[in-house]
Amino acid sequence: MNDIFQDWDANRGNPKGQIVLLLFRLAQWVRALPEPWWLLGVPYLAGYRVGVEWVLGIELRFKTRVGPRLRLFHGQGLVVHEGTVIGADCVLRQCTTIGNKTLADGTAGTCPTLGDGVDVGANAVIIGAIKIGDRAVIGAP
Repeated sequence: MNDIFQDWDANRGNPKGQIVLLLFRLAQWVRALPEPWWLLGVPYLAGYRVGVEWVLGIELRFKTRVGPRLRLFHGQGLVVHEGTVIGADCVLRQCTTIGNKTLADGTAGTCPTLGDGVDVGANAVIIGAIKIGDRAVIGAP
């Protein structure tokens, strides 16, 4: 739950980023509850999918491993596969896709891992089993 406050502070002056990450962390918290209890949160998880993914256009699944202090700028058209790992203090901008690709044999490949402090510019596409090192800049920051 500490990540909620860290994300909130990291997105100061960006109410959309604050709200999306608050909803994201709450969804993660609900899903992390023990077996019978998380089922009570299914309506919230469904509401998260509808509100954040369908209405706001930000596919940040609650199963995605995200470090603290993630910043979202202009979060429209953002797609992050749930197998992606994002480190602490990262920045994601609009129209960015981070995920896997289908391999030649038809199976799904693995997703990228972003280190700490990675800054992903607008319209970036990061696909496949790639590891982005700490403090890397992808595209125009």
